[in-house]
Amino acid sequence: MKFIEASKHYFDQAAKALDLGERLKRQLSTPQREIKVELTVPLDSGEIATFVGYRVQHDSSRGPMKGGIRYHPCVDEDEVTALASLMTWKTAVVDLPYGGAKGGVNCDPRQLSQNELQRLTRVLTDRMQDVIGPYRDIPAPDMGTNAQTMAWIVDQYSNYHGWSPAVITGKPVELGGSLGREAATGRGCLYALEALLADQRRSIEGITVAVQGFGNVGSWAARLMAEQGARIVAVSDVTGATYNADGLDMAALVEHVQKTRGVINFKGGEVLKAEEILTCPCEVLVPAALEEQLTEVNAKDVQAKIIVEGANGPTTPEADETFRRRGITVIPDIFANAGGVTVSYFEWVQNIQQYRWSEERVNQELRARMTQAWADLKGAAKNARDLREAAFMLAVSRVAKATLLRS
Repeated sequence: MKFIEASKHYFDQAAKALDLGERLKRQLSTPQREIKVELTVPLDSGEIATFVGYRVQHDSSRGPMKGGIRYHPCVDEDEVTALASLMTWKTAVVDLPYGGAKGGVNCDPRQLSQNELQRLTRVLTDRMQDVIGPYRDIPAPDMGTNAQTMAWIVDQYSNYHGWSPAVITGKPVELGGSLGREAATGRGCLYALEALLADQRRSIEGITVAVQGFGNVGSWAARLMAEQGARIVAVSDVTGATYNADGLDMAALVEHVQKTRGVINFKGGEVLKAEEILTCPCEVLVPAALEEQLTEVNAKDVQAKIIVEGANGPTTPEADETFRRRGITVIPDIFANAGGVTVSYFEWVQNIQQYRWSEERVNQELRARMTQAWADLKGAAKNARDLREAAFMLAVSRVAKATLLRS
């Protein structure tokens, strides 16, 4: 099942369980606006390249729309549409006053120089500046983009609208970004896991964890879990995977990745095929790479008992069915990786108030928000088959109520 079909599948399940009428169901599933733009950019070589950019604004019933911008060769209209809908449900699960959006450019950022990326980003902002804004649609970093990308966007947007730091989140701290934002998604994964383990009267101390993807989300999740006593036994990225049953030295691995730009050839672990990380011996698996990684093909071989979805849509519905039968608990993406959008919300609040919070306060507020969301999720789970169905039921019910109240 394709990613966009999976997203619709989960929504349809929740809508059926909530007995939404056909009109409301159609209203909640249809994006409010879809934008597709052509981006013509001069390359360093003097040649002209053309890229396609997308922005899908899914829902604004609960507030301005929120969602990242990704630069990746797989970006297309279907992917961005599915991710935009997930943002609607994600912000609702953690009860943020936002709706959902998503954007992206079909490109390979690794093949572009820093100057080419800057030109691409500024042209994208030129094309999008009239449909985003602090109270309309607030982008953020995603795969292939970072704080520097957000700095270019806020600067280019401000050329049209005056200095407007609240138009974007995930900015450098020097331009109004929030302390704690870089680690927020990984920290949210930690808090989600701790909440589940606390209900089981267990501690994260000594628990074995495998992390697929060592970008921003995966690297921070691994480091933060290790700081709390977890044993990170396997890590992978686009270059390969490394495994050590006794636990990988996170500080040494991070240093290795910074020097070599990949986990491959890390001397503190043995080589593992990248795909084998999903089925290696561990108690907790954190898929923090691309969507559709856990499928009906490999779900039967997963050895973890808990899956914390750091990525968006890493598990297909077919794999979900297998995990349910096998008693494997999946903490769904729209809750598990909501730490990023939550601290993005805190950044937006600080920009609006023109008052900066300490990193300690940011992390305390994030824990409080994730803890409350977990309590809400458990309440919804009483009427659901698993945590994903509960999360969608909780989110869809909140968006539906806001939509009806505004009708």
